[in-house]
Amino acid sequence: MKFILGLLFFIPFCPATSSAQIQCSHLLTDNRINPVGIDDAHPCFNWQFSGNKRNLSQNAYEINLFMKDNFSKNGKLKIVWSSGKVNSDSSVKVSYKGNALQSGKRYQWRVRVWDNYDEVSGWSEPAYFETAFLNPSGWKAKWITPGYIEDSVMRPSPLYRKEFTSAKKMVHAVAYITAHGLYEAHINGQRIGDAYLTPGWTSYHSRLQYQTYDVTNLINKGVNTIGVVLGNGWYRGIIGFNNNINYYGNDIALLFQLEISYSDGSTQTIVSDGSWKTSTGSICYAEIYNGETIGARKEKTGWLLPGYDDKDWTNAKQANFDMNNLIATENEPVKKHDTFKPVKIITTPKGEQVIDFGQNLVGWVMVKLKGSAGDTIKISHAEVLDKEGNFYTANLRAAKAIDQYILKDDYEETFEPHFTWHGFRYIRVEGLKAPLNADDFTAVALYSDMQPTGYFSTSDSLINQLQHNIVWGQHGNFLDVPTDCPQRDERLGWTGDAQVFSRTATFNMNVNSFFSKWMKDVAADQFSNGSVPFVIPNVLGNYAGGSTGWADVATIIPWNIYLAYGDKKILSIQYESMKKWVDYMTDKSVNNLWQSGFHFGDWLFYRPDDDNDGTAAVTDKYLIAQCFYAHSTQLLINAAKVLGKNEDAASYNSLLEKIKAAFLKEYVTPNGRLVSGTQTAYVLALNFDMLPDTLRMQAANRLVQNIERYNNHLTTGFLGTPYLCQVLTRFGYDSVAYKLLFQLTYPSWLYPVKMGATTIWERWDGIKPDSTFENEGMNSFNHYAYGAIGDWMYRTVAGIDTYEDGVGYKHIRIKPHIGGKFTQVTAKYQTYYGEVESSWTIENNILKMIVEIPANTTANIFVPAKDIASITENGKKLSEVNDIKIVGTQNGYVEVSAGSGIYHFEVNDYKPSLFSLPVKIISPA
Repeated sequence: MKFILGLLFFIPFCPATSSAQIQCSHLLTDNRINPVGIDDAHPCFNWQFSGNKRNLSQNAYEINLFMKDNFSKNGKLKIVWSSGKVNSDSSVKVSYKGNALQSGKRYQWRVRVWDNYDEVSGWSEPAYFETAFLNPSGWKAKWITPGYIEDSVMRPSPLYRKEFTSAKKMVHAVAYITAHGLYEAHINGQRIGDAYLTPGWTSYHSRLQYQTYDVTNLINKGVNTIGVVLGNGWYRGIIGFNNNINYYGNDIALLFQLEISYSDGSTQTIVSDGSWKTSTGSICYAEIYNGETIGARKEKTGWLLPGYDDKDWTNAKQANFDMNNLIATENEPVKKHDTFKPVKIITTPKGEQVIDFGQNLVGWVMVKLKGSAGDTIKISHAEVLDKEGNFYTANLRAAKAIDQYILKDDYEETFEPHFTWHGFRYIRVEGLKAPLNADDFTAVALYSDMQPTGYFSTSDSLINQLQHNIVWGQHGNFLDVPTDCPQRDERLGWTGDAQVFSRTATFNMNVNSFFSKWMKDVAADQFSNGSVPFVIPNVLGNYAGGSTGWADVATIIPWNIYLAYGDKKILSIQYESMKKWVDYMTDKSVNNLWQSGFHFGDWLFYRPDDDNDGTAAVTDKYLIAQCFYAHSTQLLINAAKVLGKNEDAASYNSLLEKIKAAFLKEYVTPNGRLVSGTQTAYVLALNFDMLPDTLRMQAANRLVQNIERYNNHLTTGFLGTPYLCQVLTRFGYDSVAYKLLFQLTYPSWLYPVKMGATTIWERWDGIKPDSTFENEGMNSFNHYAYGAIGDWMYRTVAGIDTYEDGVGYKHIRIKPHIGGKFTQVTAKYQTYYGEVESSWTIENNILKMIVEIPANTTANIFVPAKDIASITENGKKLSEVNDIKIVGTQNGYVEVSAGSGIYHFEVNDYKPSLFSLPVKIISPA
């Protein structure tokens, strides 16, 4: 190895040319493309490879990591690590194993692979990453606060300004920025980066993110100007309930460090300190819930450019705030995405001017306005119109959600907010003297910049709209943290909502880094006794936690991320948090029964307004708690086994047996009836294997009878809904699951779709059949929890899943359950290995399946067919296809195993069958 390093030390870095038929691509470092600013001392590398053969797998790989000795053109590219040829099929989460990385350096890496056909690829195109500060000593900057006395009521956004001179030829410049509050930064009038609401939301006292930006192209030779504006944000703004402010502190502060590298090898550092100037500007007021007020006449024209006269500004004050809580940004930042033009301009019955953008979204409206100096234009936001067609904001509760713009002259001006956002489909415009012009208004969606990974489409337009609503619920509520809702005076990281939706979320977008970052905040805010707060970051206080199904986020999301991405690191990082939560439940249990504490229960279950006959689907909260106690214990056992913690696995397995025995004794009659006869009770008992094998089928039968008693409607709330159709499928009741999926009337998934929803609602009947509303105190129209059905749609309707012996879709299962009203279903999913597809079509009694399996993975494919003879693959009899192994037939499927490739199956004389079991009538017991 030493000899190899010596040979390569000064080799220029360039991809090798090769005539090989396999190629490496899609290189990722810590789940991201060419990240700038990581503080991971052992980053992980991913790559994909492809070729023109089926059954392609990797036998070995080699990684080279390079670093320039400086950023100049003449800087030599040196190899700092070579893995050598490693005999392994690993191409996901391959950890760096070289010497310690250096702070503030750009590294490049490349990879090549050997396949199972004895071919070697050429070197990949280079990827790069840039390190941030790998220890706090890299910070030279000082925290600074405004030098003036703040207006304690309006708290206008402070401006920070610094001029500096760059006298030599510059080759590289990096800015490191964070704030107590939110920030937007500029150099020479140009915005630094395209991220919004930075530095994001974390458990600030423990973990405060900073962002790293390559600003090389923003700096000029000569005089330059840095300008930064801050907003209150989550740090000191109104957050949580009861107009709570200053949760993390009442200061608003900036930390800024600029590192410049020159062509002669020298460097220059510009830091925030007492020499910076401070003032206020046009942002007169900015709060997340209430909106933003911009007074254009207060703009400090030219303050972002060199030469501005800031003699009347005050010097910043230096502050001794903590530096040890600073961390580089791990997840994708919030960015602007889709834009929407008005689909309709409305004059309401009340005479108000309202614009409909056609989609309930999260973000803000960019406007072009013209009027007289001093005119105030007010833009209010709403999700829905009321029964009469008027603008409706009662469900926003205390959130004002109003942006105001005060014009400075009669020229056209363009406005948009900076430090707020809104959940809306409609806006009301007040104060404009001219008629509304659609061209002047553009709604822009903000959400974390996660890569889309899923595609799901069917022959049914209502189901397609449901999938659209699921995705847009995720867009709107994955705004740096997984919020419950984006519009009212809440917008908090509710743990229950996040955990029930987490597996669905992995199909729609790559949420690996998003959840990895947030789960560290779960651990940071976890109480010392192991209880987990209701919301993360926790802004509700020291006693708001420990609810079953909510606090189980500590175990459920790490396991789901491990399943979806093969991310063993999240299990390792979160393991102690997982363990603390299970131990908390054990500590609160008596005779292995957890029957104490506050619990939300099966939140927002079916509950008719005038329930006189027990129709409301009330499930015993302690029965639910016992089920999740068992489930979290099982997930902890699973994690312990993965991490090689065998003693823990054995100890908690013994505990699990006691938990289930206690459940059986307390909540189940000898004949298998649960003390709560609800859908949720049976779903949780069956999904978490709380019943012995001998009682499971009868319990599934009772569940189906319950569904039929409600005329094929679900009655589940937040905790039962995610598992309902999965349980029905597991026990052979596909037909019942499809009846629930296609149900059009309340309560159902398609009822909101029929009522015009473009996102998932908080309640099954947020808008009632008579067009009146549910309780305005809790009636969000963008609340993703019930969108958890998306997991079943991908894993069961389309049939894309991963086996636990090859997590992250290293070993894939394709098993579509044909049924419902569908004649066509197409699902595609971008894994770290490449695209997986499972599509099926029924036409003229012929079932056609298209299956794509990426290189370096294997799959077990279940073709719905009565026998092998009825199946062809790419026109050949299945039995004659050499590169597919026939495993056998079972329960209406022919199972085959295959490697990578695209497969075209056809089943002749296909007769649809849902393979559902008949419902057996069980007498009361």
